[in-house]
Formats: sequence, C-alpha cells, structure tokens
Amino acid sequence: MLDEVSFRKHADAALDALKRSLIDAEEAGGFEAEEQSGALNVVFDEPAGKFVITPNTPVRQIWISALSTSFKLEWSEDAAAFVLPKTGETLKQVVGRVINQHLGNEAGDGGAVSLA
Repeated sequence: MLDEVSFRKHADAALDALKRSLIDAEEAGGFEAEEQSGALNVVFDEPAGKFVITPNTPVRQIWISALSTSFKLEWSEDAAAFVLPKTGETLKQVVGRVINQHLGNEAGDGGAVSLA
C-alpha cells in the first residue's frame, strides 16, 4: 500500500489530469465538471444526474459514485495509474464509460464522450 504522501501525490495528479480532460469534453458532452472541497463533480442537465469523484486517503483509493454504484480504484505500479481492479480500467476509462452510459451513448456512435 502506498504511504499517505505518495498516495496524495498520485491522486492529485490523476484528478487534475481527469479534470482537464473533463473540461475539454464538457461542451460536446452535455455536462459540467466542477471541483468542490477536494472532490470532482460531474453534473448533468439531461438526463439530470451528478457523479462524485473523490480521493479516500485512509484506504488509498479514488472513489467514484456514479450510476447508483461505487467504483473503488487502486494505484497500480504496473499501469502507473489508478485502476478498477475488477476490469483493469484506468480512472479516465471508468469515468468516460459511466458518462457515456449515463448519456446513453454507444462507443463508436460518434456521440460518445472521449476523455483523452
């Protein structure tokens, strides 16, 4: 398990990169990304909804609350990223997938949100 300083460094960098990607995709995606008290919120107009992405320092995970589910990502040295253990998806991949699921977008349909 990462020590607290390392976790915070990795989490801050990952959340900052995610925030930049979300801001770049906001206009085309129909959502707004906002940072509030250390959490990153993704707020949707249509269909209405809100996802919350937050670091959980005591357990050294990044948690995503979305689609009535809690996704708990752990740091992977091999991937040099936070990943969802069950699927191996990175933070950006999970967030992109749940945004597209919420919006009803299918991969490859041209309307899908991509978080580069």
